[in-house]
Amino acid sequence: MTAAVSSDAELVRRVLSGEVDAYAGLVVRYRDRFGRFATQLLGSREDAEEALQDAFVRGYRSLARCEDPDRFGSWLFRILVNRCRTHGAKRARRERTIVLDEIALQGAGIDGGTEAAAWREAIDWALAKLDSAQREAFLLKYAEELSYEEMAELTGVGVSALKMRVKRACERLRVMLREVERV
Repeated sequence: MTAAVSSDAELVRRVLSGEVDAYAGLVVRYRDRFGRFATQLLGSREDAEEALQDAFVRGYRSLARCEDPDRFGSWLFRILVNRCRTHGAKRARRERTIVLDEIALQGAGIDGGTEAAAWREAIDWALAKLDSAQREAFLLKYAEELSYEEMAELTGVGVSALKMRVKRACERLRVMLREVERV
């Protein structure tokens, strides 16, 4: 059976029975989607790649603790979210030692390129300004298109709290993007 047609549960079973190369099938299956999420959440490809690699390694080492191999993707996603939180916290500690000129950063972000590129930069800037809990909830809802119940399962946060985080994130994004639009 090839990795392309094997279920998550089958690949997990094969890895646990000693066929360690079968883990590559799981990596291939989830790498792109999880990589996009980590990049959006952390705002840096380098940090996202580090968090993603860390999540895959931790997932492999802890695979025997995956209680429901059919839901391997959800299990690994929880690991990734935790790794992103850790990497984001480390980056925040590093960045606190650097004095940033917010006005210069905002002005440097939009360089007269295409309107779509300028809006993409504005959106990325606004997302980066959200607190991490709001950014995470917003991305899970709108970038990953998860239901609130799926989000709650992944994050361990209640549905009502997640709804409030998404609502507040949308409100903050609206305000920030209106400000960018006026400039």
